[in-house]
Amino acid sequence: MQNYNKKLITKNYMPFLLSDKNDRSKKIRSLIKKQIETTTIKKSKIIIVIGGDGFMLQTLKKYKKLNKLFYGINSGNYGFLMNKFSSKNIIKNLSQAKMISISPLEMIVKNKNNQIRKSLAINEVSVLRQSRQAANLSISYGTKQIIKKLIADGVLVSTPAGSTAYNLSVHGPILSLNSKKLSIAPISPFRPRRWKGKVVNDKLKITITNLNPSKRPISAVADNLEVRNAKSIVVKTNNKIKFNLLYDSNRSLQKKIKIEQIRKEVN
Repeated sequence: MQNYNKKLITKNYMPFLLSDKNDRSKKIRSLIKKQIETTTIKKSKIIIVIGGDGFMLQTLKKYKKLNKLFYGINSGNYGFLMNKFSSKNIIKNLSQAKMISISPLEMIVKNKNNQIRKSLAINEVSVLRQSRQAANLSISYGTKQIIKKLIADGVLVSTPAGSTAYNLSVHGPILSLNSKKLSIAPISPFRPRRWKGKVVNDKLKITITNLNPSKRPISAVADNLEVRNAKSIVVKTNNKIKFNLLYDSNRSLQKKIKIEQIRKEVN
């Protein structure tokens, strides 16, 4: 096995270490600090994020203006956006990690009081019924109407990175990371019952309108930020923002997506 120069690697990388508060995260953080010299967030090139996918999503949004590299270490459950921790190989994995750049969705919501809320979504924007009654929605792509009236529990707009998350659970398609596509997938559609959704190019905006906001209220959720009583939701890819994620060479995000595609085909 090749020997790596610890001092050289830590000098080149000088990461900032960030973790959530669970016990496993704290243990991993302690092990890393024994091996790698860390620095402040301003001086760092890499932010090592220890936690689950939710913590990574929060971190990416919080530090989106800093133009850093993010290396995730999973201490949660699945950790699709994260890497598996190896105390023995942490320096090697960091030195050989490959970068993937992804752009988030931008959600612009107008509520029943005509107030505007904006938020970013790295995985998906979820539009969900807010009461016991199904939502009545109209969906457009650019100037073209995709569906005049959808009666359903809701609808998802997913990025390629998010297509293996909630989108997959509602039987949406898995998108290749470099596809420049978005998935529009219904949640428990009632009418039209056989509508399976649509895959569209990520260049134009998607507009979702609540056809009956007074009797059938809906919520719009960007990853984990919720806006209630939405009248209209505009979703578009914000290509001006790039999140640079680092993955171990043998567990890239593309490989994870391909594995999920194979699993879906088998099942």
